[in-house]
Amino acid sequence: MKTSIVVCGSGIVGLAAALALARRGQQVALLGPRQPIAPALPDSYHPRVYAISPASQQFLASIGVWDLLPASRLTRVEAMEIFGDGNGHLNLSAWQNALPELAWIIEANEIERALIQAVQIYGLTWVTEKFVTYAPGELTTDGGTMLQADLFIAADGAQSPLRAAAGLTVDVRPYGATALVAHVTSALPHQGVALQWFGADGVLALLPMPDTQAGHQVSMVWSLNTARADELLALPGPEQSRVLSAQLAQASAGRLGDLSLCSGVHGFALSLNQTPMIGAGLALAGDAAHRLHPLAGQGLNLGLGDVQALVEAIAGREPFRSPGDPMVLRRYRRARAEPVLAMRCATDGLHRLFGVQSAPVAWLRNAGMNLVEKLPFIKRQLIQGASR
Repeated sequence: MKTSIVVCGSGIVGLAAALALARRGQQVALLGPRQPIAPALPDSYHPRVYAISPASQQFLASIGVWDLLPASRLTRVEAMEIFGDGNGHLNLSAWQNALPELAWIIEANEIERALIQAVQIYGLTWVTEKFVTYAPGELTTDGGTMLQADLFIAADGAQSPLRAAAGLTVDVRPYGATALVAHVTSALPHQGVALQWFGADGVLALLPMPDTQAGHQVSMVWSLNTARADELLALPGPEQSRVLSAQLAQASAGRLGDLSLCSGVHGFALSLNQTPMIGAGLALAGDAAHRLHPLAGQGLNLGLGDVQALVEAIAGREPFRSPGDPMVLRRYRRARAEPVLAMRCATDGLHRLFGVQSAPVAWLRNAGMNLVEKLPFIKRQLIQGASR
């Protein structure tokens, strides 16, 4: 089969790329499994959630997806409280930058469900076979299908088989940490506030979620050193719940009262990944292109930003250029260089800063947080940067 563009990967970034390209009049096919997503059940939430920035929300709305998301499973983040490992404290509120919200919290599978629905309604060509081999301009699948295209887009995750087959290098720096993810019932309401603590042993985030019959609910993302995370993951269910709840209460200083697990705990190894973003007739997007520390919650937003920039480069190209023209791909890489570098420096820099345990550095970083708290202009800049 010959087409203009093939998007490899049927996760959120791949689905969004295929849909956005089709809506801009591009001839595109999607390659990847079509996983059935079970209907959402009341009081049952997918373990992986994303903080969708205003810019990403606007993009999803522009491709007809946002309105397909169930309002009852969306939670507005109206403010954020950040606590240092000393007396550092920083408040960021949407109203400080005249915004209705800082972000929206939504489950991964709800975004995927809406994207799959939109892709099917739009009638995109979707090959559900598995990628096997790749050479510039063509690939083959395990079903024997050959796909030929001017441009292949690798949106197939951090391990990206297509990136590997194309021979593109990836610089991987493990953080020696694992993100533990679970949903937690809290005694006190979150009031639309996302909470984050920088501690000596990791970064804890509690993100606002819809209430359930069991009570108020938040989503926990706790980045811990791998040895300690593995110990918690290895505990039997009841003991794991008891130990983790006690450690959560201590780490959060009782900010939301008693905390108890209301879901299973999942672990994700953390690393900093960097790639060249493009190759011959190939563009990388999402986790296939870059991977960051999750302390800013911007991974998916960066991926959707990749999609926007790539679609603009392709749709805005000169008539004599193909989608895979080197100039078109270089424009895409240039457009993403500053946002990706800025977020990488911010997340990696914060991780390194709070990883240093000497007393002078600890005093300085907490004093810095308290200074920023008193500077409305700087706070507005932080909010504006996180809204992209």
